[in-house]
Amino acid sequence: MTQPADNRVRSIVIVGGGTAGWMTAAALASRLDGLGCEITLVESAEIGTVGVGEATLPNIRAFNRMLGIDEAELMARTSATIKLGIEFCDWGQVGDSYIHPFGDFGDAIGAADFHQYWLQQRDAENTKDFGDYCLAIRAAKAGRFDLPAPNPASRRHAFAYAFQFDASLYGAFLADYAQARGVQRIEGKITDARCDGETGFVRSVMLEDGRKMEGDLWIDCSGFRGLLIEQHLQTGYDDWSEYLWSNRAWAVPCETVAPVHPYTRATAREAGWQWRIPLQHRVGNGLVYCDRYIDDQAAVDLLMANLEGEALADPKQLFFKTGKRRKLWNRNVVAIGLSGGFLEPLESTSIDLIQNGIMNLIELFPGRECAEGDAGEYNRLMDLEFGRVRDFLMLHYAANQREEDDMWREYREMELPDSLQAKIDAFRQRGLVPQYANGLFQPPSWLSVFIGQNIFPESYDPRAETIPEKNLSAHFVEIDADLEKLVAAMPEHREFIETYGAAFDAGAVGMPAQ
Repeated sequence: MTQPADNRVRSIVIVGGGTAGWMTAAALASRLDGLGCEITLVESAEIGTVGVGEATLPNIRAFNRMLGIDEAELMARTSATIKLGIEFCDWGQVGDSYIHPFGDFGDAIGAADFHQYWLQQRDAENTKDFGDYCLAIRAAKAGRFDLPAPNPASRRHAFAYAFQFDASLYGAFLADYAQARGVQRIEGKITDARCDGETGFVRSVMLEDGRKMEGDLWIDCSGFRGLLIEQHLQTGYDDWSEYLWSNRAWAVPCETVAPVHPYTRATAREAGWQWRIPLQHRVGNGLVYCDRYIDDQAAVDLLMANLEGEALADPKQLFFKTGKRRKLWNRNVVAIGLSGGFLEPLESTSIDLIQNGIMNLIELFPGRECAEGDAGEYNRLMDLEFGRVRDFLMLHYAANQREEDDMWREYREMELPDSLQAKIDAFRQRGLVPQYANGLFQPPSWLSVFIGQNIFPESYDPRAETIPEKNLSAHFVEIDADLEKLVAAMPEHREFIETYGAAFDAGAVGMPAQ
């Protein structure tokens, strides 16, 4: 059965460029090839993009594979480095640090999950820290990387990786890709939109120079202002600032001085946290904060005082309100990127939420009438994803043990959403962690934060006692020794980049030796 000819989407207009716009354009050009659908992207050089997001999650690799993009070429074009996870400094107690890895902890021992055996053995003489049983963490700390083994039976298979790249270069890379596949780019500033009097659907927009553009399906990638989804359709916004208080950020690049390790760093500060994202040619830095606890000048001074090298530009200030549109698909407009919502970049979820929105749109690609069922399912899926990400971000704040700063004490005392409180209670009682059929953060992610920030269960799965202690201890020693050998055999991160995806002679631009 095929779509009736008069109900087919013949024209898609993407409003706004940047990472969100060009990711959308590239994916639609690739996946809708053969449908006879015209894709146009409208952007204005006068309107800047946020352009500070530089860290990604492993799902970006699946997106790139779908487009047939060569990974080494992508790394070279975007000055990318490898990311094995995120190091969190001072989030438990001041002086603590742990890594949220892109990989599993341990391996299958028996009927219970690996962490249950570790909990049962954690006070034993030969038992190491939980993170020491994760290959991604050990490689990250050692500053080493190699591609995962293709054999699922190998311990070198049990991790994933993402990229730390220049997001503006990634957008430019995808712009070339999309336009080579027929996407038309129009330079212009949209000044007005015309909606159907009966359906409320957006039918056309007017550009500043008087041109008129028509379309069947509109993708709003216009950033925080939500040009179509909010300014014209007045969709509304679910404000989550009662849960995640940060509302501002300063961002600035600096010269590379410290080793370019394969991970991002998030360091807790008095009224927020600071990011460090090493690229091949520079380091991205920023301070995310809440202005109730620190003023703007004090915040930028704090950031600039904690740079590892000389600043390469003036710091840029960003303002945001955590939350999401009440509908990310309203009538014939789909909001993707910042126009749909924003959750602070603590776990590098911005690009992943863009990708999630794109893939759900492709799966539910509509006819011209944009059936309510399609839009409803899209909104259900995106609401679920945003909510789960929100809870995971909140966990980092709620689980802190910092005593010296008001913001952190008040986070510990706040009332949590039922969905998050239930997850914390389940882990505190017997080490249970959420397992989703679909969802961004799976058990290893939750475990890394729970244990990394000193939340331990009152008891563990009784099945962990079915293996004799001598056998269990020997298995832990064997895992430890095997992971040590695997890491030692990996090339240094710098060496991997130079042979795989260097944008230029890395040593000549200051990538220090590990």
